[in-house]
Amino acid sequence: MHDFLKKCIVFILTWEARAVLTRYKPRIIAVTGSVGKTTTKEAIYVALSRDLYVRKSQKSMNSEIGVPLTILGLENAWNSPFKWLLNILRGLWLVVAWHSYPAWLVLEVGADRPGDIKRIARWLRPDVAVLTGVPEIPAHVEYFPSPEALVKEKRMLAEYLKPGGKLVLNGDDIRLREIRSDFRGATVTFGEGGENDFFSSHDEIIYQDHIPAGMHFRMDHAGSSVPVTIYGSLGYPRIYAALAAFAVGDCIGVDSISIATALSGWAPPPGRVRLLRGIKGSTIIDDTYNSSPSAALAALDILKEVGTGKRRIAVLGDMLELGKYSHEAHRQVGERAAKCADMLITVGFRARALAEAALDAGMKEKNIRQYELHEAERAGKELEAELREGDLVLVKGSQSMRMERTVLEIMAEPQRAADLLVRMDSDWLTR
Repeated sequence: MHDFLKKCIVFILTWEARAVLTRYKPRIIAVTGSVGKTTTKEAIYVALSRDLYVRKSQKSMNSEIGVPLTILGLENAWNSPFKWLLNILRGLWLVVAWHSYPAWLVLEVGADRPGDIKRIARWLRPDVAVLTGVPEIPAHVEYFPSPEALVKEKRMLAEYLKPGGKLVLNGDDIRLREIRSDFRGATVTFGEGGENDFFSSHDEIIYQDHIPAGMHFRMDHAGSSVPVTIYGSLGYPRIYAALAAFAVGDCIGVDSISIATALSGWAPPPGRVRLLRGIKGSTIIDDTYNSSPSAALAALDILKEVGTGKRRIAVLGDMLELGKYSHEAHRQVGERAAKCADMLITVGFRARALAEAALDAGMKEKNIRQYELHEAERAGKELEAELREGDLVLVKGSQSMRMERTVLEIMAEPQRAADLLVRMDSDWLTR
């Protein structure tokens, strides 16, 4: 009965969303990929909202129910039948009565299983499709026969572009090269390499009182170069997101200087490589929203790059939805952790392979600590007792690992957890 009701709600909300698109005719920017979707969506929204009337997907509402809810401007009703009925009535009112409506929608589109994106893309028909990348072992690959099959699913967003639409993709991703060649003439690329249409140079970490505060780089395009400064976050994944925003802005006529100015005030979303003050003068890299092999490797590289000269501590939880690639992926991350961290703390039984790989790669056993599933809070409490001034702590894990509970134990401002951490709303706190 539950599945039947869900299908009915999805059907009704999708019909209402399609009716809204027909009536108000907003232009659509749709973002997909196996890494960086939400950060890229946020960057695009920030870049455009200074000059345009824009709505974005809230949080990571990117499913067959999340996309219609965003189009209708509604919130997830979770398990409340009354709230779902109210959502349906509000959606119907938006269809039948004229309202002020955004000129642009920035929507995140995800895929857990084959067919997910196609079902959405065939009626969404974006004006601009953004593909952030599909790494060697991507997130959400568990229900796909191979990473190539997942790439094919992500490609559906490009297949259903409106006539004259633009495809913005990560030109550094080798798995996207075939898509680039198939859509030649409609494709704009971004990335680290100078062969891309939009690329970065001169990137560096900004320090304030010897504490990392953000980063600075230059965006290069068509012979011009624009300085960009982003506070509160680190790492090349964030630069990728900013470059995607510049590329999208160029496609729709938004000035690069305006975008650079907007990005200077871009506050990172909770749980996505966000810099937080820790207790005893420590610094936290809070990357607890979710985890995948490529994202974990990138986060560890950030941990290594920050030149504080103090201890580097990695607290890593299980990475989920990897299927047959799980053991190999955890070992890859463990080997990288041995090179990037002075101390390793793991949470979950899958992460045991991560700890074993770090040990095999040369990390001393005394510097490795392991916790069981659902012990993220305990890991934080025990780490709290031994933190020192200047320590840099990376915390990361898949969503279900609830690694934000570790951050809550070691952050300097726990009273601000609702504003600074992910999954602090009442629906999550009761889970």
